[in-house]
Amino acid sequence: MIAEAPELADLVPPESAPAPAVDGASASSFPKVVRRRLEQYFAEAAISPKADTTMWVKIATGVAVLAGSWIALYVLHPAAWMFLALYLVGGLAQTFLLLNIAHDSNHNAISSNPLINKSLNYVFDLCGISSYMWRILHHRGHHSCINLHGEDDAIEGRGLFRFTPHDPRAPLHRFQHIYALFLYALFSLEYVFVRDFQSFYFPGHDYLTRTRHPLREYFILYAGKAFYLSYMLVLPIFVMKEPVWLVLTAFFLVHLVVGISVVLVFQTTHVIEDTYFPLHRNEFENGVYHVFATTADYATENPVVGWLVGGLNHHVVHHLCPYVCHTHYAPLTRIVKQTAEEFGVPYRQHRTMAAALRHHLLLLRQLGNED
Repeated sequence: MIAEAPELADLVPPESAPAPAVDGASASSFPKVVRRRLEQYFAEAAISPKADTTMWVKIATGVAVLAGSWIALYVLHPAAWMFLALYLVGGLAQTFLLLNIAHDSNHNAISSNPLINKSLNYVFDLCGISSYMWRILHHRGHHSCINLHGEDDAIEGRGLFRFTPHDPRAPLHRFQHIYALFLYALFSLEYVFVRDFQSFYFPGHDYLTRTRHPLREYFILYAGKAFYLSYMLVLPIFVMKEPVWLVLTAFFLVHLVVGISVVLVFQTTHVIEDTYFPLHRNEFENGVYHVFATTADYATENPVVGWLVGGLNHHVVHHLCPYVCHTHYAPLTRIVKQTAEEFGVPYRQHRTMAAALRHHLLLLRQLGNED
């Protein structure tokens, strides 16, 4: 049930790594204790770690809002301002589905039935992103190498950002804390039109170069993009007869919402002032310590934030047990915090998302001005 961090367990930390503040015996027992307690939570409560009623309500809500917004567009033939409003509601529904449904299904966390998870994972394609490539990048390019320089795709700055102290600093990076939010807002546009194709045809990571993609995934890639662009752009212009400028404006605004929401939810859990950026996979004696050193939580006592961001504010728990549905994260986080305190293991958190964002921007400023 509680998955080990791939390729990170049973490793030895050098002196440069942030060693846990516990003695040798406690250090070796902490990972076992925290995992046992997380497992016991489900056993003692006699509940499944997969989707509960709350999760199915969230799935139904997200799908209903997305479908309802587009049905309203076709049925009501609204004026320009109402078209823009309904189009944006659909964009908010896409953001909600990506964070709450697609991410969990990507980790097989919704159901024990693989077919259900696979079906819900196509929410990515519904939103213009290849579910197949996201799955590869997220599992092999992030979860197996959190904050690892040169391997974690989530901290690849592509020359525009310096996300780790191990990246070279360029003059442009002095201003990265200023332009970051604007470029983050373009993230989903870049994913739809550039990154998916780049990952298929011009891979930048060894694990992508070595992967032979099934022919059906090329078909799904193009079919998914065509379907997405058809219902988002082509049909409103040619069937609903909406002005091109209005549809393109709405499309761009939706991507601003999706892009900045998704990026900030993730970046504020890994790229902040007090998280660690390892150079090698062998810096920790156990993958649990890697998670605690590189990952931070925020707003864990705020149920509204947890509802909106798919529980990803409980990010330590997510990395400790990614195959558990996020609607269970809140009580699991309390177990993690208590156990970490008992063993003297640093647990990183911010009381609000705004505080996490501030510390993310502070790190960007620091990395942009210091070698």
